Amino acid sequence: MLGFFRKKKTVEPAAPAAGDSPSVDTTIETPPQVDVAAENAPAAMDAANLPAAPAPVAAAPAVAAAAPPPAPAAPVARAKPSWRERLSNSSLGLGIRALFSGNKPLDEDLLEELETVLLTADVGVAATNELVDALRRGIKARSYADSNALLADLRTRLRALIDPVARPLAIDPSVQPFVILVVGVNGVGKTTTIGKLARRYHEQGLAVTLAAGDTFRAAAVAQLQTWGERTGIAVYAQGQGADSASVIFDALQSSRSRGAQLLIADTAGRLHTQSGLMDELAKIRRVMAKLDGNAPHEVLQVIDGTTGQNAVNQVRQFHQAAGVTGLVVTKLDGSAKGGVVFALAREFGLPIRFVGLGEGVEDLQVFDPDAFIDGLLPDSLGR
Repeated sequence: MLGFFRKKKTVEPAAPAAGDSPSVDTTIETPPQVDVAAENAPAAMDAANLPAAPAPVAAAPAVAAAAPPPAPAAPVARAKPSWRERLSNSSLGLGIRALFSGNKPLDEDLLEELETVLLTADVGVAATNELVDALRRGIKARSYADSNALLADLRTRLRALIDPVARPLAIDPSVQPFVILVVGVNGVGKTTTIGKLARRYHEQGLAVTLAAGDTFRAAAVAQLQTWGERTGIAVYAQGQGADSASVIFDALQSSRSRGAQLLIADTAGRLHTQSGLMDELAKIRRVMAKLDGNAPHEVLQVIDGTTGQNAVNQVRQFHQAAGVTGLVVTKLDGSAKGGVVFALAREFGLPIRFVGLGEGVEDLQVFDPDAFIDGLLPDSLGR
């Protein structure tokens, strides 16, 4: 019995082996380690106080080391939105769907409503009259079995309007540098379009240079230089207020000496009613001709797709002043009416080289008439 009141032995916890990690891990990702010796200490102390030694107790299983966190999954590439997704909210597409949703009879009332939809969507008076007259003849001749048949004919006729202008820009490799002069009014996305074009052709392997010919707006020069820094493309610029023709002339001269394959030149945004600034475009052409009689090889006008029939007036004036050879229609996603593309095709027949369908670099796309029609109009009344 005396042995029962002997002083208890203090059981010291086992010292950690060299190289062991601390018993508690404070990071959130890794669960805390368990001190096995400390957990077993009370059991050992009780055993020492018993008159007879207990049967051997199996050692507690070792605590498994925390598994390393799984490697992050590779990012899943998101599919680019289709033209249908980007253009589905255009007023032309919405108007056509609403017009035919009620199974209306194929009569003059339907044609009058269709005429209103086309005009509201900026298809233009001339193009609208031609389309409605053709459909009227079809109704009188009983050529349409139902509304779907009439819609199919409308799609075909709209496709025929833009098919001749769907001509991508071809860079002539025998001309170095091939010069693209970019023009347009303020706010249409001209400088951004230049940056996207430069990156597109740079990624295709062409040696590209840029000329900051918009010397009236300091922000335009800085914006172009930012695009150049992103892609490693040389940008030729002078101070604000410098002569635009001089800047572009120097850029052309330097590009030739450096063996550049493509020179894209920015110009100051101007209203088509500003005759003095419009005359400057003619001066730029004359100055470039001193080095290359065929330069610029492309005069690309940028048009805002939301401006409607005003875009037609812009093209008319710029074409007269600078000899526009191709169009870029921007901002066709979102609230754009979409019909201005048909008006421009009907009025001028100028190639539509690219369309802007969003803010990203990849959203400047080569104009595809089939995709454009599919995006604007359903192929049947069930869609």
